[in-house]
Amino acid sequence: MTSLSLLLWIILGIALQVGLFLGISFWQHWQTYSRLKHGQPEADESIPAVNLPKAEVAGWSGFRPFKVARRVIEDTAGQICSFYLEPEDRQALQSYKPGQFLTFRLDVPKADGSGTEQITRCYSLSDAPQTDSYRVSVKRVPAPPRCDHPPGRSSNFFHDHIQVGATLQIRAPSGHFYLEPGSSPVILIAGGIGITPMLSMLNWCQTHQPEREVWFFYGVRNSKETAFASHLCAIAAARPNVHLRLCFSDPLPEDQLGKDFHHHGRVDVNLFRIELPLKPYHYYICGPTPMMETLVAALEDWGVPDSHIHFEAFGPASIKRRKPETAATESAIAAPASDIMVTFAKSGKQARWSPQSGSLLEFAESQGIAIDSGCRAGGCGTCQTTIRSGEVSYRQSPDYDPEPGTCLMCVSIPKTHVTLEA
Repeated sequence: MTSLSLLLWIILGIALQVGLFLGISFWQHWQTYSRLKHGQPEADESIPAVNLPKAEVAGWSGFRPFKVARRVIEDTAGQICSFYLEPEDRQALQSYKPGQFLTFRLDVPKADGSGTEQITRCYSLSDAPQTDSYRVSVKRVPAPPRCDHPPGRSSNFFHDHIQVGATLQIRAPSGHFYLEPGSSPVILIAGGIGITPMLSMLNWCQTHQPEREVWFFYGVRNSKETAFASHLCAIAAARPNVHLRLCFSDPLPEDQLGKDFHHHGRVDVNLFRIELPLKPYHYYICGPTPMMETLVAALEDWGVPDSHIHFEAFGPASIKRRKPETAATESAIAAPASDIMVTFAKSGKQARWSPQSGSLLEFAESQGIAIDSGCRAGGCGTCQTTIRSGEVSYRQSPDYDPEPGTCLMCVSIPKTHVTLEA
């Protein structure tokens, strides 16, 4: 055998090994792609690495008094403040799932200065479950520019009136948006003050699943609006499996790319295409409505399974998914019979409801019927009302679970002729 023949045989052997390696890699890659496309988990994805705390343990009904033990400003602009809350009775605290919220009953000053009135608001818990306290982080909401709307009543009340030692009435943690059990890698996406439930999830992972792969995308305008920056950076520096990406859409002149932030622009799917390896991630998103509407639709268009997209919108916003069956359901709900009669038993009023009348809460208010309400998004349960007869349907899934035989008027519409205890 000549030297040339030997060289050719060696080259052929190397080529066969490379070809075999590439073939196996391609097959594994294709299997992963197929699982992602059809929403199938990887072998270990559905196996919980640790049990989540059960929200039902040591709970309470109604409102419970808590003392403000500490206040901490979390951003350089002083617009986000954390409140550490301890129960006045010093009894055991109900645990919660990372991502859930607290409901507050607040006695806020009236605009005309004639006294106070009660309002109900919900705020996400912003830390992993603790045994002796809760934490919420509230952003001051200013009055919109060039508009007659007043500033946010509850957020400004927290910032201006709730000091250390103040007492707050709080309902037990609740909500259907939380980190699902399992060991699959997660993408936490926050916009603005939407960081609060994401931070609860991140901190929980660091305590209970420090080996879990976490990507944290945080979108704000610039460094003045970045909350918990040192905390986030410290976790990312200490944990190689935590990947932090600060995204500034309008950086200040002194903000330096690569030092103060990682990406100039908004959080979007194009950024995910660049940054993320091909894995069956679960996406958790919380932020302003425009961000939510854009991201959820883009992730669906990208091929992310519906079961891997979890989100919570601010306020009464409702983010629509692009599933055919959902579209059919929405169509049926959006166009019910136009001759439905709604009877308000206590008020002695009866009126014809139409799809243009909006929710039952809006309809009642249009008839001059006062209904106690808070979040107007199905979260606080303040507008829970007994159904004497008939049926209702929900325009969006409420976070608060109403008692049997009742409905949340803020997110429900009549399905048949209905009589309400209102």
